Amino acid sequence: MQIFGELIDNRIIIKKPKDVGRFYNKSHFGNPISGNKLELDLIEGIFLLEGGKIKIFQNKEELDFEKLTKIAAQVILEFEIKYQVFKDLRNRGHAIKLYEKEKNINFFNYNQKFYVSTFSERDLLNIDEARALIKRVEKKNKELWVGILDEEGDITYYKVSMLNIKGKNREHVFQKSKGVLLNDRVVLFDKKASKKLHEKEFYGKPFGEGLQLSIAEAMYLQEKCIIDIQTTNDKKLSKEKLLKIVNKLQPDIVLRLGVFKDLKKRGLLVKTGFKFGAHFRAYTTKPIDTHAEYLVHVVNKGFSSTWAEISRAVRLAHSVNKDIVFARVDNGKIDYIKFGRLRP
Repeated sequence: MQIFGELIDNRIIIKKPKDVGRFYNKSHFGNPISGNKLELDLIEGIFLLEGGKIKIFQNKEELDFEKLTKIAAQVILEFEIKYQVFKDLRNRGHAIKLYEKEKNINFFNYNQKFYVSTFSERDLLNIDEARALIKRVEKKNKELWVGILDEEGDITYYKVSMLNIKGKNREHVFQKSKGVLLNDRVVLFDKKASKKLHEKEFYGKPFGEGLQLSIAEAMYLQEKCIIDIQTTNDKKLSKEKLLKIVNKLQPDIVLRLGVFKDLKKRGLLVKTGFKFGAHFRAYTTKPIDTHAEYLVHVVNKGFSSTWAEISRAVRLAHSVNKDIVFARVDNGKIDYIKFGRLRP
């Protein structure tokens, strides 16, 4: 039995009560309006028209897929992206509907379990806008899904969320030792101290009978008064002098060190993430018990990136069974934002 709709003011009106029941009650399309009628938005109408479920008229003229698409493209911003995501999720069994109440939220699930934001692969992710959007969605106790449409029309989905990252490692008491600054790393030659630092909290990498520390590890241990740092000429370096030297080689050291310290405070073991394209890799328990669960990349507020770069980071993390987390720093306050692959 064919269903008919009439295009009025960019909405499609279904008038027969039986048809209203078939679309709204069974499939959650449209919104009921007075007179026991149903109102569809243009995206819903085009989807149903493409599927042969409806015929749509305007002033007694039947509208085909092309005509209705051209109308929709003129009134719905980035229509082609929204339509492709709507069509894909509907075909996967998700009863989503157009959402026009808030900026950057394009669809909501009929059962109110998640919201969907849509982007083109050429769009930029702004970390501040992402954080604000996640906060709004999670305040409603919902999930945020992001659908990215590439140039060929394929869609990649991510679940984006705030992460209260925590580990199970406790900090130990270490005897004080000294390290020698070698360019942008620090070496400890005390065999006993090196062994304990590496075994208890996975600091550094063996260097002869001693230990080679990353500069972040060394500066953290210096701040905790666990090591003193000196030059190869045996001159002790104050925290201020060391920072001045290191800052010339690693201009982002203050930003990264702040996140390093916060992760340690949260009970994680923290190592470089360079070979995975991130600043750190983080372990919730000792490496003998697990692989690093997280790759943490440090960014300042205002950071933006193409979705193509985000995609590479997520895919690489996924390929090594880790989650990619962006640590957003705003005047010392750190938010952890996780991007996870999603198969709806």
